[in-house]
Amino acid sequence: MSPVPEARTPAHERRAPLDALTRAAYSLSAADARLRGRATRTPGALSLTHARALRVLAEEGPLPVKRLAERAETTGAAATQLVNGLVRAGHVTRERPDNDRRSVLVTLTPAGLRRHREREQVLGRALDEALQHLDDQALRAATEVLRRLAVIYDGL
Repeated sequence: MSPVPEARTPAHERRAPLDALTRAAYSLSAADARLRGRATRTPGALSLTHARALRVLAEEGPLPVKRLAERAETTGAAATQLVNGLVRAGHVTRERPDNDRRSVLVTLTPAGLRRHREREQVLGRALDEALQHLDDQALRAATEVLRRLAVIYDGL
């Protein structure tokens, strides 16, 4: 007796594309891990977290470490390591404001601003080249998928 074929339901039809999306998300996460590894081994390399921090500082100006952590979407403990690395690279300075000696203010240096702009240009060119076949609507849809994946990952 041969097995009865599984019925093709809408849920069944959706399983394959969702599985492909899951695999693509795992690949993106693995690529980020490789980038973080290069950033710790290669002088001048920036992880995505470093790049986010530089972008936040370029857009918002000097920030306390806690606020930088929130805006760069990282933890307070990780922000301390992040700032230490950016200070060592000469991308930021860490100062205590005169009006609040308990707080630490992180400020982008001219070298950090240059590095941020270089990274944005390289990333912009790479995205434009790799995604030139997608129209604005498809890019907005991809952006929404990535944002929803971030919410899902935060909930796991």
